[in-house]
Amino acid sequence: MSDTKIEWTEKSWNPVTGCSKVSDGCLHCYAETMAKRLRAMGVAKYADGFAVRCHPECLSEPLHWRKPRRIFVNSMSDIFHPQVPQAFRTEVFDIMCSWRWPSKAAQREGDTEDLVDPGHTFQILTKRPENITPWLEWVDEFCPGDSAFQVVFDNPFGGPPRIPKHIHLGVTVENQQAAAERIPRLLDTPAAVRFISVEPMLSPIDLRKYYEDMKISWVIVGAETGPGRRPCKLEWVRDIITQCDDANVPIFIKQLSINGKVSKDPAEWPEWARRREYPKAKA
Repeated sequence: MSDTKIEWTEKSWNPVTGCSKVSDGCLHCYAETMAKRLRAMGVAKYADGFAVRCHPECLSEPLHWRKPRRIFVNSMSDIFHPQVPQAFRTEVFDIMCSWRWPSKAAQREGDTEDLVDPGHTFQILTKRPENITPWLEWVDEFCPGDSAFQVVFDNPFGGPPRIPKHIHLGVTVENQQAAAERIPRLLDTPAAVRFISVEPMLSPIDLRKYYEDMKISWVIVGAETGPGRRPCKLEWVRDIITQCDDANVPIFIKQLSINGKVSKDPAEWPEWARRREYPKAKA
């Protein structure tokens, strides 16, 4: 598990690395830049740079983490990229649903049936929500009913199948066009917790119609960073904060463009923008 500088999460887990550009928001991809840097440093995991690669050796990492964390899954990739095999994608979700281990007392006594729940939250972002439903259909057809994800997805506590509340599923939208294309597909998924990342924010975005029935649990907003960054106006951010407040949706402001520079320090922001909220707990 690696530490991360991403403010809205605590750790990152990358069983898949690499991606490809699909829209305007990908133009200055931080992950691509980082992958090239790590390749130059000789990091074996990035020997192929930003080509899509699965890393089976990384799958079991969360099974050893005992302190509850917010974990960003594939911060260096997109789990729903078409080059990620359905079977490997399912293995990743199996790990997210196999988050238990014997307690210390059980280990001393040799009782592997005594398990402890660490309370992790897994955060998944995609720009390809159109691939979620086909994958779920694949899981239903080809995965055994006792696989870790399948057991939880089938909702043993009753009700229709759903992706459980400890797996937060989100889409990145950088402008109104991306919102119109991706958010409806996200809302069609059987996720218990859905969120939207407006980063980089490249234009004003109206999310009002997507808040109906409280299907959106969280919104993240951030200006673009790095060389060649494009503008993110404060009035755009203020408007989306108002939209979230009107819909009672938590909002997390990641960074803002202030006086010609990008600031990640809320102390430098207008008071109205100092919002770093998280999704409310769901039953």
